[in-house]
Amino acid sequence: MSKSILALAALLLASHTSAETLFDDDTVLEAALTGPLSSLIKKREKREEMPFILRVSNVEHAIMLSARGNSRLKVCSFPPLRIRFSADDTAETLFTGQEKLKLVTHCRMHDSNQTDVLEEYAAYRILNLISDVSYKVRLLHITYTDTDRHGEDNSFDRYGFVIESASELANRTGGQPAHVAGVTLSSLDEHQAATVFIFQYLIANADWSLVSAEGDDTCCHNGDLFDIGSSRYYVPYDFDLSGLVNARYAKKNPLLRNTKVRQRRYGGYCISTEVLKDALAAIKVRRADILGVIHELPGLSGKDVEETVEYLDKFFVRADDEGKLLQMFEDRCIS
Repeated sequence: MSKSILALAALLLASHTSAETLFDDDTVLEAALTGPLSSLIKKREKREEMPFILRVSNVEHAIMLSARGNSRLKVCSFPPLRIRFSADDTAETLFTGQEKLKLVTHCRMHDSNQTDVLEEYAAYRILNLISDVSYKVRLLHITYTDTDRHGEDNSFDRYGFVIESASELANRTGGQPAHVAGVTLSSLDEHQAATVFIFQYLIANADWSLVSAEGDDTCCHNGDLFDIGSSRYYVPYDFDLSGLVNARYAKKNPLLRNTKVRQRRYGGYCISTEVLKDALAAIKVRRADILGVIHELPGLSGKDVEETVEYLDKFFVRADDEGKLLQMFEDRCIS
């Protein structure tokens, strides 16, 4: 084999590896975002893109940054962000192949909001453990520098995380996004649907639905649909209103008749008992791994770790009486 062919093969391998590295590695990335942060926040309702510099792994990227989100855009003093890369700026870097990335940020500057970010990140990681068809995430420890301000108080550090794009998930799973107005339960992959229904119960998340959100023309609320093979998969996102996160701005869902955000209420659709049983068993065997996600989180106090692990473990204690839990699912499922 000629040297030129070997060199080309090595280049392609390196490119492929770097494209995978962003979401296939769980280590925390040290990052720095520098730009007109005050201006971006002030104009967040307009979602105006502004030039920033993102520095990761000693490589600087000239990016465009904008505010995004719906409810968080309104209730948070620091909005969620969207990063847009230039294709020729990411070649052979950690961000090879990335075009746009959602960045989940702290809602406000209070310490509890930092905990919220870490616990929402944990929710994604837990779903990754029980379903390959789920959005991957990568945690960042970010130093923000606001060039609109001067002096020692123009920089601060916070955790945040980026979320795999829909196109990347589709490529990874061999599927394609399904942009449809509605979905029938019979068209969904049963095991994925059951897994998601139980996962939402595990984290006490009521902010999701298999129907379109108000103002949207495609299904679903806080979830995307993907066609993979002959089945359709529902992939949820946005877990900030879950009991696991227990954000200060979260509210109880009157439709599920819960009296507080952390109260678990099953909101899944009616599905075969055997399928639910198999999905529950698959989740139960990952108990140690799921609780381990919390133990591995940086930035949480010992008290936060203890309380969060205890909260999740209550699900598994309840799941020990499998028959009773499955019966409750069936009694409260949406037909």
